[in-house]
Amino acid sequence: MQVLKFGGTSVASAENIGKVIAIVTRALAHGPVVLVVSALGGTTDALISTGRAAAAGDESFRQALRQLEARHLTAAEHLLPSAEAQTEIQPWLTAQFTELALLADGIFALGELSPRTLDRLMSYGELLSSRLVVAALQARGIATAWADSRQLIGTNSNFGMAQVVEDMTKQQVLDFKNSTSEQLWVAPGFIAADVEGHTTTLGRGGSDYTAAILAAALGAEKLEIWTDVSGMLTADPRLVRAAQPIACISYEEAMELSHFGAKVLYAPTVQPVRQRGIPMWIKNTFAPADYGTLVEVAPPPSPGVVKGLSSIGSLALLNLEGGGMVGVPGFAARLFAALARARINVVLITQSSSEHSICVGVNESDVAAAQAIVDEEFAAEITTGRLDPLRPETGLAIVALVGDNMRNHPGISGRLFSALGHNGVNIRAIAQGASERNISTVIRAADVRKAINVLHEEFFEATYKQVNIFLLGPGNVGGKLLAQVAQQQPYLRDKLGLDLRVVAIANSRHCLVSDEGGLDLTTWPEALETAPALSLPELTEVIISKNLRNSIFVDVTANPAAADQYAPLLAKSVAVVACNKVAASSEYASYRQLKQLAQDFNTKFLFETNVGAGLPVIGTLGDLTRSGDVVRRMQAVLSGTLNFVFNHYDGTRPFAEVVRQAQHEGYTEPDPRLDLNGSDVARKILILAREAGQPLEMSDVANESFLPASCLEGDVEAFYEQLAVHEPHFRALYDAAASQGKRLKFVAQYAEGQASVGLQQIAPGHDLYELRGKDNVVLFYTDRYPEQPLVVKGAGAGAEVTASGVFADIIRAARL
Repeated sequence: MQVLKFGGTSVASAENIGKVIAIVTRALAHGPVVLVVSALGGTTDALISTGRAAAAGDESFRQALRQLEARHLTAAEHLLPSAEAQTEIQPWLTAQFTELALLADGIFALGELSPRTLDRLMSYGELLSSRLVVAALQARGIATAWADSRQLIGTNSNFGMAQVVEDMTKQQVLDFKNSTSEQLWVAPGFIAADVEGHTTTLGRGGSDYTAAILAAALGAEKLEIWTDVSGMLTADPRLVRAAQPIACISYEEAMELSHFGAKVLYAPTVQPVRQRGIPMWIKNTFAPADYGTLVEVAPPPSPGVVKGLSSIGSLALLNLEGGGMVGVPGFAARLFAALARARINVVLITQSSSEHSICVGVNESDVAAAQAIVDEEFAAEITTGRLDPLRPETGLAIVALVGDNMRNHPGISGRLFSALGHNGVNIRAIAQGASERNISTVIRAADVRKAINVLHEEFFEATYKQVNIFLLGPGNVGGKLLAQVAQQQPYLRDKLGLDLRVVAIANSRHCLVSDEGGLDLTTWPEALETAPALSLPELTEVIISKNLRNSIFVDVTANPAAADQYAPLLAKSVAVVACNKVAASSEYASYRQLKQLAQDFNTKFLFETNVGAGLPVIGTLGDLTRSGDVVRRMQAVLSGTLNFVFNHYDGTRPFAEVVRQAQHEGYTEPDPRLDLNGSDVARKILILAREAGQPLEMSDVANESFLPASCLEGDVEAFYEQLAVHEPHFRALYDAAASQGKRLKFVAQYAEGQASVGLQQIAPGHDLYELRGKDNVVLFYTDRYPEQPLVVKGAGAGAEVTASGVFADIIRAARL
């Protein structure tokens, strides 16, 4: 005997029912079949809405019933090839809808929809669909018996979620089997009857349960659950695009996953067949050749530790706390007894070892009733201050890891907590049974999609880690960065397992945001021009509200307002990569706050390009200090612009012309004074001093400017005019150095807790003397490098190298 169940999607239309009949026909070749069917897709919801509308006095229920009747009559017309067959079923369908209309009229007249009446109303969905399927099978010459599940499955009178009376059910099923000679039965799912013959239902999703009950009673060879997906998946495919099919799974794993929200299987289904050791297949009606999922007592070993992920939404935590609980037995028993009296199901339980608090998870809809009954139960203790009033917390969900192989396998919890922590998902409560088959975490409901994807990536997607980039400033450097990302995406996926997606690109006029899957990095300039504007706070809100895993905000601007957005982003565990120097060179308290936020929220605040463009200056300094070395002194040329200028100025051309060349070749800011006045270099040595552990402010950095004061007045053209006026000053600086065989370098220095910047004459043999072009260099004198410094040297300006430095920070943040 085989039992096959088909869900609402599988019988949603005449075409789909035809697929069902083809599958059943093939199954009949291997022996007798019991076919259990759900209502046509959407019918049960429509019947519930009809009943509620009628109870509310809304006469629209009549139109809804007419639409349902038309749908079923149309299905009969398409299913049944002959007018004779249609003539037989159509009067029966019409009679059923006449009964339905009378029932709804009664609900309308009373203005009340009791659980018992609702069960009777809902039962029509499966009754109608099962008789349609019987008529279609018989019209195709397949001998079929219709089995009324209300005469097979006996339950108590708990309407809406009736409990099965097993002995009575088994006897009734066997009696029916002995009374019919047909090799094929069709039975409506979901419905049953109590001992008085009143229609009951087995809970939403109960058609699966019906099939399992019949399979167990008959000792079936197998149970097949046919649905619209190819078996159970490692996660909900609506949440995780990369969800993978599970070929084999144990009953225990299936029960855990179905209980925690795996929609493909109704949780109570597993128990009846598990007790009898009946294998259960979960198959796809629309892809019958797919393997699906086989659920059995002892599946073959699987390589993965975790079998699947699941979640339950609309959860609330109830916290009962107070010193009066400590060492006093019976508090937990009273709590659970009180909840049981109110018929409130407890989903999750945790208790601190101090016995000071008990936390239970319940459905959010039960919070008001739970608070009332618990506060009533513990009224005396609350009044005397021994207990606090029950404190509910709503807006939560459970995310669970499930797998038999998790038992005695260390490190699973650590990986779970680490993955969630790195993405700012706060865990409100934890539960793990002694079987170690399930680790359940309570988190914010708003974080479920992110959490499920993060964990799926951690345990099932060893190939790729998705990284979501939000870029501010797609100008010269930002544009080069986007081109580098586009070029390197295949390499990063193949070699580093990083799937970099650019989710948003914003400038001062427009903000282009991806709806799904990331932006096209070949067409973004055109798309950006037509995108709407967003303020910086609005962009921050977009990043936070999207709540994507492994998010990185990349600031390739010099905008002080952009730096104001770092703190709220870091506080949401969004990594920040800043080419912008404002934040790291702002007031020391602000700099420390950002560093602390990154540490507190387990993310990264990286700004390597603040000092040496693409050179690994800050990274090298960090490696020195983290390994226990102490930086005693630093000497550096940190302006590619100034180095370019002084390397090209030899008195044969005006100083102003050399500066214009540097600007034309992209080595200066749009306003070259920002480079030549030394303030940019001062910010850089300030950042290095801070990274070396010194709490300096910008005012602590001595800046000995070589520019005459008049050069800093007016606009950029006035600046160039003043450079020309003061050409003798610049020539004198050059001549004074050249006469001694020295070269001019604008040097940043740090020593003994002091920092300064200024123009210096560098003698031959010094590490700074041979510095060419736009190169930068940093000399680190430390306890380990006291005489011969550690030198970092290379190109310190240019869009390509700066973009590459930002890119390197992105990769560092992504590999956290």
